[in-house]
Amino acid sequence: MAKKRSNKQEERKDPAWRQGNLRISWGPLCYLHCYHNMNASIQCDNSYPMGKDDWAYITSEGGIFLNPRKTASPREWEYIIAHCLLHLGFGHFREHADQLWNTACDWVVAKFLRDSHIGLPPKEFCQEFPITVKSEEQVYRQLVAHPELAAKVNFGLTAGKADMLWNGESRIDYTKVLAHSLQEAIQEAIAGAEYGNDGSTTKKPTTTYGVAKEWFVSSYPLLGAVASSFRIVDDENVTMRANIPVAAVNPALKEIYVDPRSYLSLNEWKFVLAHEFLHAALRHDERCEDRNPVLWNIACDYVLNGWLVEMQVGEMPDFALYDPAFKGISAESLYDLLYTDIRRHIRDCEDKSRDIVFGSGDGERWSAEELDSFYHRAMQQGLEYHQRNNRGYLPAALIEEIHAMSRPPIRWDVELAKWFDENFSSVEKHRSYSRMSRRQSSTPDIPRPAWRAVDEPIGQHMFGVLLDTSGSMDRYLLAAALGTIASYSAARDVHHIRLVFCDTAAYDQGIIHPDELAEAVQVKGRGGTALQPGIDLLDRDPEFPKEAPLLIITDGVCDRLNLRGRNHAFLIPYGNRLPFPPKGQVFRLR
Repeated sequence: MAKKRSNKQEERKDPAWRQGNLRISWGPLCYLHCYHNMNASIQCDNSYPMGKDDWAYITSEGGIFLNPRKTASPREWEYIIAHCLLHLGFGHFREHADQLWNTACDWVVAKFLRDSHIGLPPKEFCQEFPITVKSEEQVYRQLVAHPELAAKVNFGLTAGKADMLWNGESRIDYTKVLAHSLQEAIQEAIAGAEYGNDGSTTKKPTTTYGVAKEWFVSSYPLLGAVASSFRIVDDENVTMRANIPVAAVNPALKEIYVDPRSYLSLNEWKFVLAHEFLHAALRHDERCEDRNPVLWNIACDYVLNGWLVEMQVGEMPDFALYDPAFKGISAESLYDLLYTDIRRHIRDCEDKSRDIVFGSGDGERWSAEELDSFYHRAMQQGLEYHQRNNRGYLPAALIEEIHAMSRPPIRWDVELAKWFDENFSSVEKHRSYSRMSRRQSSTPDIPRPAWRAVDEPIGQHMFGVLLDTSGSMDRYLLAAALGTIASYSAARDVHHIRLVFCDTAAYDQGIIHPDELAEAVQVKGRGGTALQPGIDLLDRDPEFPKEAPLLIITDGVCDRLNLRGRNHAFLIPYGNRLPFPPKGQVFRLR
């Protein structure tokens, strides 16, 4: 017959020390406690024997060892563990410290715990201080002068012995973590006092990043409209699954993902949120186009952080990507510069630069046109209000990008037409009596000159076309490019094109007319592309002017080129990249 279960069922509970450890996460030391648990351990077993009167000790690397033979309530264990954590947070560890220094540190920690009402001190620690306790150095000096004071009271955790053991320099600055922890506690207390007891039904921010977001809405007009439209998602599970180090932005969903375990000050959160708002407002997700998304993110981070440092918005965190050498460089130009060593930059910076969510994913609520219109309108209005009220310095490059948002992107063929306009002026015509006008027959007695083009040397209206014919070029894009070049050449009276084919070798096709350009293309080989021999061929030719521009059509899979200062431009298929930073213009064929 089965034994009847008692009404008082036994419930499995955590040990008292674990409950006390959990209680610390509810108080002002929560971030210090959380950060310690992520990087060190708390042990309560017989692996590390202690005296019967010892409570615990802590090492300089963060290890906390509790005496399992001690019996105490959860609140008393909260006091003991907090005592150990504060040794780390106050930076008490010294490699060659004496016992009096340890005692002085114990007194300061005990005074802080008593004033902060953290935990419940065991009875043996409920003593009065024989002197005024202000700082470790002040207490230490008095103990050195009067060593008998150390024997009167004991606030140490190891019965008169040192409870701080040196075993090497810690790799973590716990003093900074404690400062952030206390700042968070103060911010939450202020928020609770200001908003929690007035009967208001409006939800007010209770976190540092929430306060930082509200600051942009109320005090920084450039990003105020953008900030007000964003929702902060601080779900730890979301950030862990997405592998977000601190924060990330989804411009399509107007969401900023924040890791609540990040220990940043209010000013650092202002910097981080401004960084994310600018990512979204300047449409860095859409401007990535065919670029490597990780390297593009890195380039944008360098540019944005440089602007924010100039604008003095908040305080830049230690992990932010910043290099003053990149000042004044656009994100696109910086990307091309970093692309020359893409593996190294991705390896060194990927963990620090992963804050743009490309693509909207599920739950899309706005079309691309609506998003562009919203961000353009928000930034234009913010810029106007910011400048009208003199609310702070703004970099010229940022202002240019905001103005550029109102202009649609220019098609590659329009950009190519502009390149022709810059390099070739239309042939001027003048009247000449050497040939009769068509109207001369109507007035035989009145001489009428005919319009005639100015005779100019061939070299003044000539350019070179270096064509990759290795077989990797898409024939439809190639036909579109050559047809466009031929029509623009004819429209600007450029009737001489020096054509050179390149695959594994250079093939000189001489000077041709624009109408012959599309018909002259032949695929000479299927090997790799070597364009430098073609450039060398043109440089050695005395009939090809040194000032004549050069148009290079390639798929991007080519060698590094030395153009020796010649005016040039590249035509490459959309989605391809050159393996070096181009100095001339780049037109991407679609």
